[in-house]
Amino acid sequence: MLKHKIFQKLTSLLTFGALVLSASALAQTAIDVKSKSFTDSLGQKLQLRIDAVADSPVPGLVQLYTDRGLFYASDDGKHFLQARVYNVENSIVDVTENALKDMRVSGMEKFADSAIVFKAKNEKHVINVFTDATCGYCRKLHNEMDQLNDLGITVRYLAFPRAGVGSSVYKDAVSIWCAKDPQDAITRAKAGETVASAHCENQVAEQYNFGKQIGVNGTPNIVFPDGSVIPGYQPAKMLADALAQAAG
Repeated sequence: MLKHKIFQKLTSLLTFGALVLSASALAQTAIDVKSKSFTDSLGQKLQLRIDAVADSPVPGLVQLYTDRGLFYASDDGKHFLQARVYNVENSIVDVTENALKDMRVSGMEKFADSAIVFKAKNEKHVINVFTDATCGYCRKLHNEMDQLNDLGITVRYLAFPRAGVGSSVYKDAVSIWCAKDPQDAITRAKAGETVASAHCENQVAEQYNFGKQIGVNGTPNIVFPDGSVIPGYQPAKMLADALAQAAG
């Protein structure tokens, strides 16, 4: 009888631990950590769309994955924080940045088929770059595409029209992504040429909105395979060195 009770207790603890790890690590959109009424009420008050909730490493706080980034709230919903959380127990670890890295990596997978890809022949690394064809430093980076590819770096472009959805820059981005040859279209656009108007089903708005979710506020914004970010232009050789260092 005693063994049976101990077994039941261990089973309950293991089950609970698995649920917590699953919610925290995956931030599942089912929103099981808190009731839907909690997220609906908080989202309405803050004018945010809360996509997922997960346990925070700080007792009493939960992580909110929203359409405008990663935030925190007290578990009673009375307090809201825009903050960075650091674990200083053994060394200084940016917990918020690690959560954002996971968010970036998992989110990029949604756009695997809608990115404009310049693939390296002997691929060593893949970077995702939020870009705007009118951005001067985006053009500078694009001018080094042959160097990047020769260094084994595949570039996957995601649209980030800085003026927002519905702007002329956004419409140009749609035309680029809907062109018969998007690679040629984006190359011409970044050379200052006019791209012929085109329409199709596209994910330009979704890519832009995802960029805002993960903290993109300028271009180029370069996302490494581990989810870390370089917010601006870097020469091809420096990028290659940084990627090799990040890969260990």
